[in-house]
Amino acid sequence: MIRALAAASILALGLGMGGRAEPAIYVASQEAGALTRLDGPAVVGLRLGSGPAGLAATADGTLFLTHPEAGRITVVVPGGGDLRALPFRGQPFGIAASADGRRLFVGDWQAGTVSRIDARTGSVEAAAPVGREPAGIVLDGEARVFVSERGGDSVSILDADTMALRARLPVGRAPFALALSPDGDRLYVGNVRSNDLTVIDARGLLVLATVPSGRSPYGVATSRDGGLILVTNQESGSVSVLGHDLVPRARIPVGRYPEGVAVAGDRAYVANWYSNDVSIIDLAGLREIERRPVPDGPRAVVAVPLRGRGEADR
Repeated sequence: MIRALAAASILALGLGMGGRAEPAIYVASQEAGALTRLDGPAVVGLRLGSGPAGLAATADGTLFLTHPEAGRITVVVPGGGDLRALPFRGQPFGIAASADGRRLFVGDWQAGTVSRIDARTGSVEAAAPVGREPAGIVLDGEARVFVSERGGDSVSILDADTMALRARLPVGRAPFALALSPDGDRLYVGNVRSNDLTVIDARGLLVLATVPSGRSPYGVATSRDGGLILVTNQESGSVSVLGHDLVPRARIPVGRYPEGVAVAGDRAYVANWYSNDVSIIDLAGLREIERRPVPDGPRAVVAVPLRGRGEADR
């Protein structure tokens, strides 16, 4: 059924439209089992079924979504109208893709492992044990994999090539979301149960600071220049904005139970899980300027600079 829906649905999502310079915003709605493209004059979407939770993208617009309850990963490929499923033996949750899109790093929520997967075939190349409930996963330019361990109050750092453990750092309680600064110097960790943000020296692998954020920080992102850090506060219905110096700049009201957040240009996009919409924030004025409805249960959001496949490596 997924393949039968592929061509029409991907055209509706606008994937594969080469020559576009502006980013595209995609939202995964877990309750509705849907993927939505938000930018443009209309909200259009694709029904994927079985609750997508994690969402990752490559620069050419390829999207990867994890389905924890179904044990699979959906791959949405631009250009050729390809929509396919990769099996996963376990409960896939957090996901990150290598820059070239050939490898995926997927956390198994139940097993407490991270697997490196061939993105074309779904075959597992290697796997490594990590702490309990691996949630957020990000990669850096030095072939390292950062994993937030929600059940272990820590962040593990793996070597992407060998999957060996490089370090494990204690952070706050129940770390969930991760964000790497644009220069790769800092890793920001949202700690859900201690209501704070841990800042890690990503090169030296040292904890620099832990500062208050808001109630249940479930999403973290930075502005393009790294000067602002945005933290979604699920139980407060707000986004905290901190400067690079970690001094609070603003607290912006958004929808109910905000989770994932992504930045594109001078705007931030916040998925509001309970109010079934996305808040659009003007980063210059530090205020919500629009709220757009999406299918039920939006939890993850990414911004993809769609340049078309022919321009992906330029």
